[in-house]
Amino acid sequence: MSNSMYGPSTFPPRHPGPEPRFHLSRDALRASLWFWPTCASLAAVLLTLVLLQVRPEADAVWARWIWPTGVDTASSLLQTVATSVMTAATVTFSLTVVALQLASQQFSPRLLREFARDARTQTILGVLMGTFMVSITGLHGMDADRPVPVLVVGLVYILGIACGVVLLLFIGHITRSLRVDTMMLNAHQGCLAVLRETYPESGSGEVQDFPEPDGGTPIPVRRSGIIQAVQAKPLVQMLHEYGLTMRIEVQPGDHVIVGTPVARAWSDDGGPVPEEAMREALAAALEIGYERTPEQDAALGLRQLTDITVKALSPSINDPITAAHALGYCADLLVDLSRRRLGPEGETDVDGVLRLVTVGRDYRYFMDLVCGPVRRYAHSEPIVLCAILRLLRDSAANAVNDDQREEIRRQSSLVLESTSRDLAVADEQEVRDMARRVEEALAGDLRSAFTDRAGETRSV
Repeated sequence: MSNSMYGPSTFPPRHPGPEPRFHLSRDALRASLWFWPTCASLAAVLLTLVLLQVRPEADAVWARWIWPTGVDTASSLLQTVATSVMTAATVTFSLTVVALQLASQQFSPRLLREFARDARTQTILGVLMGTFMVSITGLHGMDADRPVPVLVVGLVYILGIACGVVLLLFIGHITRSLRVDTMMLNAHQGCLAVLRETYPESGSGEVQDFPEPDGGTPIPVRRSGIIQAVQAKPLVQMLHEYGLTMRIEVQPGDHVIVGTPVARAWSDDGGPVPEEAMREALAAALEIGYERTPEQDAALGLRQLTDITVKALSPSINDPITAAHALGYCADLLVDLSRRRLGPEGETDVDGVLRLVTVGRDYRYFMDLVCGPVRRYAHSEPIVLCAILRLLRDSAANAVNDDQREEIRRQSSLVLESTSRDLAVADEQEVRDMARRVEEALAGDLRSAFTDRAGETRSV
């Protein structure tokens, strides 16, 4: 019989996820524009130093096939390539900065990380910087009294052609990346991947319940910032050794302030909890940074799409069609969430005793995240109001339990309450017609909910 304060473990096994520290470290490298170009530069220098040792005599057939002229011409080639590549790298960096500024101002500042971690941009910068380093290192190794290092010259020749190709590819790539549809698609796909890693599938949309014991010793956080990841396994091992049970009351995406309680702990035998040891263990388990990261934060992708929606509704942009399209991506994610197990999760030790409970977001949280800010800003725009209700109709058609249906009904009524009384009669009727379709979908009458005259309830 278990002595855990929560009692024996009877919950389903937690969905396996990635190792948080390794995953977070890899993401930190991906999100930096300097790491891979630096690696490419160092590799280029080392390769060039090796190739500089290969200096065949001028009468060698294979050497003359690679480079038929002398040292002076080779030096001119390396100088030209180095100068041109540095110019191209400057243009590339400039376009990247412009893209980051545009994405921040017109769409969402939370999209900047996605641009910085773009693999194609980092690869192109790596090729440019690597070519530059090969050129200047090879130029330094040129000696008029020795044979030409033909392998270095041949490598620079090939890399120079490659730089021209990647520069053209970069222009096409950055043009596609700046399209709002591409940004929404990337945010949607990234969020969907995190949802599948974080929440197990559940045909009934169940929410686990872990009865919470009375009392408990509060454990404060040691630093301020945003929770980026929770490393459960080392913490569970520590709790097992001390005979403790803990409930972490924060999750990835939450902002915490130093000294505030973020967890509570109980001793199996009712004795005192070693607070200092638990503070150290909790500090090691919580990855805290200055920004939200997508690895364990399933709500970040929806926040990015909601930001795009709200920005599109601002007077400076005034683009309700983009807002409606972003809500379409949100609808797909909410439908996926309806078939996943949300709420708290539990972790057991090697003996199968429940040692750690982490709180989780519920269906209402995600619905409020999307619908709340949009209906406040779109209260006088019928296109976006209908898009919110269309999202709710799609969610209603896929709801798997009564709690989800009740939340959808609540959101629909809030949309109607938020609707401006200054709308034209025809616009108000259109909004109320979509609200009626939400109710019909909740009642199971999908034919009436989705049948329209000319597809007007599915498109904008």
